[in-house]
Amino acid sequence: MSIGHTLLGLLEAGPRHGYDLKRSYDERFGHDRPLHYGQVYATLSRLLKNGLVEVDGVTPGDGPDRKRYAITEAGVTDVEHWLTQPERPDVYLHSGLYTKLVIALLTGRAAADVLDRQRAEHLTAMRALTRRKTGGDLADQLVCDHALFHLEADLRFLELTAARLDALASALRSPQADEARP
Repeated sequence: MSIGHTLLGLLEAGPRHGYDLKRSYDERFGHDRPLHYGQVYATLSRLLKNGLVEVDGVTPGDGPDRKRYAITEAGVTDVEHWLTQPERPDVYLHSGLYTKLVIALLTGRAAADVLDRQRAEHLTAMRALTRRKTGGDLADQLVCDHALFHLEADLRFLELTAARLDALASALRSPQADEARP
């Protein structure tokens, strides 16, 4: 996710201080990964340097002056362009789980146990997301659904892999597998 574009999008509603942007970001997007203040102000500094935001006012305080930021026309154009670009789908061709399975099979360990532990971990995560979804607002429900659908796909992969484990072990032990490697 582009933090800069997200902050710009939040600024389209009106000028805000960095603290307010962080709070708004965390409420909408940062449930699991809230932004650090340093990240907010570093991003705002970069956006300011690039002409995508401007300082709309300064309020003196006990510490550093509080700057209020506003999005510029260039910032609005940048958000518009960002929104028209589709997100690249996550393609998991390199998977830590797959690597563990292959290593377990190559070293004579129980790959089925690797799958069982992973399945249990996925089910635990799914239960937690389902609880969160039950108590959440519509936005939280949607983000939880997104994560749950991905976890369900992972579970389908685990079941398919479990059914093919013997074939994978045979393929890894075959002399042709060694010849095919660079």
